[in-house]
Amino acid sequence: MPSTQYYTASSLDGFIADTDNSLGWLLQFSDGSGAGYERFIAEVGAIAMGSTTYEWVLANHVFADPDAPAAWPYRQPSWVFSSRPQRPVPGAGIRFVTGPVAPVHADMAAAAGGKNIWLVGGGDLVGQFHDAGLLHEVIVTIAPVTLGAGAPLLPRRIAEPPLRLASVERDGEFATLHFRVPA
Repeated sequence: MPSTQYYTASSLDGFIADTDNSLGWLLQFSDGSGAGYERFIAEVGAIAMGSTTYEWVLANHVFADPDAPAAWPYRQPSWVFSSRPQRPVPGAGIRFVTGPVAPVHADMAAAAGGKNIWLVGGGDLVGQFHDAGLLHEVIVTIAPVTLGAGAPLLPRRIAEPPLRLASVERDGEFATLHFRVPA
């Protein structure tokens, strides 16, 4: 059954970006396209992200070289949740949306064609999916660094019922924790 999944990397102390919204701490290890990511993305049929994540992808990938823009890195249809206007990427299957996540989730599920929905980030957007009862799994790859401050992994209290640990995997220097969200 398709699942709505938060798949991300985090520092050991629970941050997905540093105080400058940088991922340099993570990218020092690789480009993030290891075997675990390849297995994960093969099962993804739709993507959602918040405006800060979208703007990071634009600045650090698509328009990193303004004289030679790169292609949008995802082939799946993508939804960007934002309360402000965003720069489009020509030829990319991106939809810009505002408001509650629940009505948009139905469109995403239809577009995913039986595959999973990936909530790229950030943590606040993922929290909105959780609050709406639409988050099914949390998959976090823990990097062997601490940041001390930054964007938190998931700025929501999820304590009762607690997440259920589905698996733990070692991937070189990293540990991947896979949790299921109880219904």
